[in-house]
Amino acid sequence: MLGIGAFSPLEGFVVKKDYESVLKDMRLSNGVVWPIPVILSVSYSIANKLAVGDNILLSSPYDDEIVGQLNIEEIYIREVEKESKVVFGTNDCNHPGVAKLLNSDNKYCLGGKVKVFSEGRYPKEFPQYARPDEVRKIFKEKGWSNIIAFQTRNPIHRSHEYLTKIALEISDGLLIHPVVGELKPGDIPAEVRIKCYEVLIEKYYPKDRVVFKVYPMEMRYAGPKEAVLHAIIRQNFGCSHIIIGRDHAGIGNYYGPFDAQDIFDQYNEKDLKIKPIKMDWTFWCLKCGQLASKKTCPHPDKDHVLISGTKLREMLSKGVKPSETITRPEVAEILINYYQETLNKNNFN
Repeated sequence: MLGIGAFSPLEGFVVKKDYESVLKDMRLSNGVVWPIPVILSVSYSIANKLAVGDNILLSSPYDDEIVGQLNIEEIYIREVEKESKVVFGTNDCNHPGVAKLLNSDNKYCLGGKVKVFSEGRYPKEFPQYARPDEVRKIFKEKGWSNIIAFQTRNPIHRSHEYLTKIALEISDGLLIHPVVGELKPGDIPAEVRIKCYEVLIEKYYPKDRVVFKVYPMEMRYAGPKEAVLHAIIRQNFGCSHIIIGRDHAGIGNYYGPFDAQDIFDQYNEKDLKIKPIKMDWTFWCLKCGQLASKKTCPHPDKDHVLISGTKLREMLSKGVKPSETITRPEVAEILINYYQETLNKNNFN
């Protein structure tokens, strides 16, 4: 993410003054908006062998490929309890981001600029992978300037499809941009989700108005703070707007349903060039006979079928084919096959 420019203006892992400034003000020490510190943390046993000025090689956790070099400008201690509370809003280890942070022995941070030698496994494993400069070039060739991004870590169900098609009505084009980095246990693997995205785009979207690419960030599940990070990333990819729906980048009940929208109200055009498209809670209305939101539907809650990703996963894991009001049948088939294969494999083991 650093090497391809997706984390621009960062050129490396943050030093202490930027770490502290991000936690205090959601800005780097130079005033640039940045919501979550990007850190390389190591254990005491490793930090104790290093010194400021050292150049160290960085390897991939997947295959030990040397992917970069860090010039150490600073070594400092990470304030994990404070960081957890500020970034995630909680120190509850049932939150996957909190658990990863608080249960780690890596409390020493190595700050400094990075030279990147390789993009690791992503270009090889994901043909849909693209750097920000490549995506901006596509937009330029298409003549697009008003471009709306859709961030997702899940397959696109009918509610998501509704939001993205509203975006298509008011833009030059849409970037469907799922994350393919590390997710929490229980999330659907990238290769399965990509099959879902491809069949949906092929059958239900105007292909000349949609760009489908993936990017390699690891999800933090940090709700509002991560929504701002997602916006900055899409700004670097050349988008003018990003869809922020209900509980964007959230998990469980740690954040209010529209906290990720409200956080953008503190910024102006000098802070962020990209703008949020704030979307309401959507549902299938039995009376309207279509997808709708509180802004468009006059009918009471008893007529509304809420589309929940959690509920959808529960149905699919049991082999129950959901209604077309919840997800497209082609997507449901891919997901049911995945869940059944996973279940059979687990039973066999």
